[in-house]
Amino acid sequence: MISVLIIGAGPAGLTAAVELARRGIVGDVIDLRESGSGLSRAVGIMPASLDILRPSGVSEKLLAEGMKFRQVRIYRQASLALTLPLQVGAADGGFILGLAQDRTETHLRDAFAELGGTVRYGTELIGLHQDANKVTAEMRDGATADYDYVIGADGARSTTRSLLNIEFPGHDLPETWSIADVDAEGWPNTDAFTICRLSGGHVVVVAPLEPKRFRVISNTGDALAALPLKLNVTNIRRAGTFQISVRQAAEYGAGRVFLVGDAAHCHSPVGGRGMNLGIADGADLARRMAEGGLDGYGEARRKVGREIIAGSEAVRKVMTSRNPVTRFLVQIVLQTASMMPALQRQFAKKILYG
Repeated sequence: MISVLIIGAGPAGLTAAVELARRGIVGDVIDLRESGSGLSRAVGIMPASLDILRPSGVSEKLLAEGMKFRQVRIYRQASLALTLPLQVGAADGGFILGLAQDRTETHLRDAFAELGGTVRYGTELIGLHQDANKVTAEMRDGATADYDYVIGADGARSTTRSLLNIEFPGHDLPETWSIADVDAEGWPNTDAFTICRLSGGHVVVVAPLEPKRFRVISNTGDALAALPLKLNVTNIRRAGTFQISVRQAAEYGAGRVFLVGDAAHCHSPVGGRGMNLGIADGADLARRMAEGGLDGYGEARRKVGREIIAGSEAVRKVMTSRNPVTRFLVQIVLQTASMMPALQRQFAKKILYG
């Protein structure tokens, strides 16, 4: 049986761990953090991710807890411009599942534990040495261990990627984005993903995470202040600003070490694809490790990642454009879609399935 070390206990790393364990390969999982994250971070789970996690029983737990967005509602300031039903022929009508990332990680970690695995928190990787037969991992505490394969799922600032000397080309967006994770009451769109288009190319997005918990994000300095719709905030769990990087690793691995998730790619949250792309990376790599075909992993997943990044950037540029012609054309498209169910179905299919 092969031995595997997984570095990083986020959704991508835990998916790889669960999918390997489900096939009888219980890997070692380490994480630099002292405990699991308590942050909402990525919040939208797409149908493809639920399909991936269904055999392990994780999807059932996610569905029992998450919020089903059956609509996307797009506003111009505070005026509703388009209600887009997410119905593309699915038996359940079609939806995006809203759930804070820490809860997704909890269910993945629980599934891994049920399959015999544990996560070693507070463990830092500082070195990787490999030959044709094995990889030796060195930890900050002086411990070393040999593995057949190593999976780097340690985020956009990946130590694994740095140790492999793999370039991470791309760029950082100049504008500052803001985020707020809040408890609130009275929000009317609990079954919808809400997008508010403001003047000057600014947007605010609201995603329900629980009946009275919401994620607000904006390309302004203060997401809550920019929101034109009334949200009765009773508690702010977290608020802050961040910069967006758009990058993709030049290679998805070297030798017996492979990259998944944000260690391999990062982009804007527009479209909600980041975590889902990482989940797909982890599942694909786990299957290949268990069944063979590792030589094709990097090429296949880089292609998918490149397409997702390009699509996400295209939507971001359109939705945040300050060009008056572009903004006028977007408004025309929204008005047209509001009167054409066939066009709405095309949009819904693109949102749900890419």
